[in-house]
Amino acid sequence: MRQWMRNIYINTGYKAFAIALALLTGLILYAFLYSSVKSDTYNPQLFQLSEETIRSAKTVEDPVKTEQERERAAAEVSPSYHFNDEIAGNQAAVIESLFGYVQEAKEMADQEDGADMSMMVTELQENLRLMETSENGLRLTDEMLRALLSIPDGAIENVQEELTEIVESRLGNPIREEQLSNARNGVEQEVRESDKIPSSVLQAAVSIVRFGLIPNETVNEELTKAQAEQARASIEPTRILKGQVLVQEGQVIDKEIYRQLELAGMTEEQTTLKPLAGLGLFVLLAMLLLLLVTQRYESKERNKRLALMVIALVLVISLALMQLISAVSDNFDTVIAFLFPTAMAGMIMRLLTNERLAVLVTFLIAASAGMMLEGGYAATLQMDIALYILFGGLTGIYLIEQDDRRLQLLQTSLAVAIVNVLFIGFYILVGQSQYDWSEIAFYLTAAVVSGLLSGALTIGLLPFFETAFGLLSTMRLIELSNPNHPLLKKILTETPGTYHHSVMVANLADAACEAVGANGLLARVGCYYHDIGKTELPQYFIENQFNGANPHDSLPPEESRDIILAHGRRGAEMLREYKMPKEIVDIAAQHHGTSLLKYFYHKAKERNPAVAEQSYRYEGPKPQTKEIAIICIADSLEAAVRSMKEPTTEKIKNLVAAIIEDKLKDGQFDECDLTMKELKKIKAIMCETLNGIFHSRIEYPKEQIDGRKQHAFD
Repeated sequence: MRQWMRNIYINTGYKAFAIALALLTGLILYAFLYSSVKSDTYNPQLFQLSEETIRSAKTVEDPVKTEQERERAAAEVSPSYHFNDEIAGNQAAVIESLFGYVQEAKEMADQEDGADMSMMVTELQENLRLMETSENGLRLTDEMLRALLSIPDGAIENVQEELTEIVESRLGNPIREEQLSNARNGVEQEVRESDKIPSSVLQAAVSIVRFGLIPNETVNEELTKAQAEQARASIEPTRILKGQVLVQEGQVIDKEIYRQLELAGMTEEQTTLKPLAGLGLFVLLAMLLLLLVTQRYESKERNKRLALMVIALVLVISLALMQLISAVSDNFDTVIAFLFPTAMAGMIMRLLTNERLAVLVTFLIAASAGMMLEGGYAATLQMDIALYILFGGLTGIYLIEQDDRRLQLLQTSLAVAIVNVLFIGFYILVGQSQYDWSEIAFYLTAAVVSGLLSGALTIGLLPFFETAFGLLSTMRLIELSNPNHPLLKKILTETPGTYHHSVMVANLADAACEAVGANGLLARVGCYYHDIGKTELPQYFIENQFNGANPHDSLPPEESRDIILAHGRRGAEMLREYKMPKEIVDIAAQHHGTSLLKYFYHKAKERNPAVAEQSYRYEGPKPQTKEIAIICIADSLEAAVRSMKEPTTEKIKNLVAAIIEDKLKDGQFDECDLTMKELKKIKAIMCETLNGIFHSRIEYPKEQIDGRKQHAFD
């Protein structure tokens, strides 16, 4: 069975595997959340007595009551008005235009012989047609027009000035729409009492002045609307609270009570597939997001598969804990959901995968907890437990990044506990319920236990995940970097020169990896072990030759070649024997790629020009990851610079460029994803690091040197 499943895992493409695992995870998630979505329902009859007391199973907003209150608040808002001081001048100009038309009609009569009064009236009516069709509607009869055309020019100018002055004076003060009728009556009275207006044109003057008076203080619709909206927004939603009695036993179920029962989803008529379909959409959205984020996980397909399996298992463990808490919660008067280890899932995911996946899983678990641990699924989802898990989980994710040793993991758990306690403070202070001191003490204790339990479960479950999925966590890498590890002790005692060389290469590789976003810790730890194969024949490697004798001088190049080329293969075998992680084994096997052993190749070629170059190359494979490619560069650079006489900044820069260029041309980076931009960064950081390690000493003046020698003899 196990072999059958392994074959499926190996032979299935990543996309098919990811979709299948997402479907399986989605089904598990759906199964866990199903009972939370499905709630108890009743069969109340309208206008009948209730057979039992029914309480709301969840907190839900009452939109009808809320809208009624908001409409009432908006209706009570007084309109805001805007005074337009330009209207007075505009209306005066309109009156001036009207009298201008009168003057034009009179001038036409003077210029055209035979133009009688009827023609002037017709001409004037045509000119005034636009005013007659306006909103205010100027109404001047033929008699009024004849009267205006009949008075002398001086008199008509006096009428115009008087009417203009009356309109401008009155429009200098605010007039609203509802005040317009009174204002027009007032100006009409003023016109009738004026001695500057002849009685023959009095009716025309009244019509004109009434026409000229319009509202100049209007409702500011935008401001009034904004104030009404502000008043609406100030009204808090009316809610039916979880546990609130909707109907007492023996009470008549009227339309309002029935509406509230329907709103809370307590009637059998509402036993529909909508909640189940909604849950399906939630699971679908969660799995699509999971596939999307995993697809963008910058790693090989093998790591993506492992990440998906880790996510699935972490979700199952977390959901199982929620189910356990939910099952026993009815036996307690307090909310024991606060005991849930908020940061466990996030810290495990952060240590085994990356920050992005850890945040995603934390959000999924928080959303699931909002349903499972609250026992409600409504339009307004209760988010206290969800936010509690979210804050605690994110705290664990972002703090654990700093140092991942077990001691620091426990310190992170304490920080999570503090965040949990702060959230409990928020929960107690913001909530409308009253708590006694025993309940407050329980919630605070639960918050601390949750944080500590997060760290304890993470430490306890991490080895299981590492063993089950063959994962290399940051914590595992830190453990492997311990000098007390048997293999590191072996390198240190049997090949001290190789150990020193490995430490120097580790410094170079770590700095370069950090510069290009690769795993610097993996590179550092891999460097510690990459030359473990040299412990079999340490004296044949130059860094371990302390007496000046080189055994290769007495060996043919073929034998020297076999000894040197074997250290990578043999090192990988030794690491496998010690059950070391695959990533560390790969570094030992690939850190030379298929590069050419140039010195012994040219030495052999001097003896036999027909010697095959391939026989003097490492068996590889070429570096498959950025980390191994960087170690390949660092390994060559450290050895080359160490053998350099009087290294200077310029010499080191040229050497770094030459070695990287040589490996690039030799195709050693063809199978990893290093870019030219990253190689440029690697070149710069390695020059900087090598200058710091192999800096040239300051050349003192001769007098100071003689003085130092004299002091030495003293």
